[in-house]
Amino acid sequence: MINFFRGIIATWGAKKLGGGCLSTIVIFVVIYMLLGKCNNDIRAETIKPRPVVMCGKMPN
Repeated sequence: MINFFRGIIATWGAKKLGGGCLSTIVIFVVIYMLLGKCNNDIRAETIKPRPVVMCGKMPN
């Protein structure tokens, strides 16, 4: 996820869930970090190098 959109989503969530100044900042940081973790996990699973088979032989 692009950092800009992560920030917007985290800001919106913190505004909705936060009660005061400090709790809003803490919630923003938590949501921002969780969105970053989700992005890394998905990207790591979808982009995996696959071996290329040429003439029926597996490369070393």
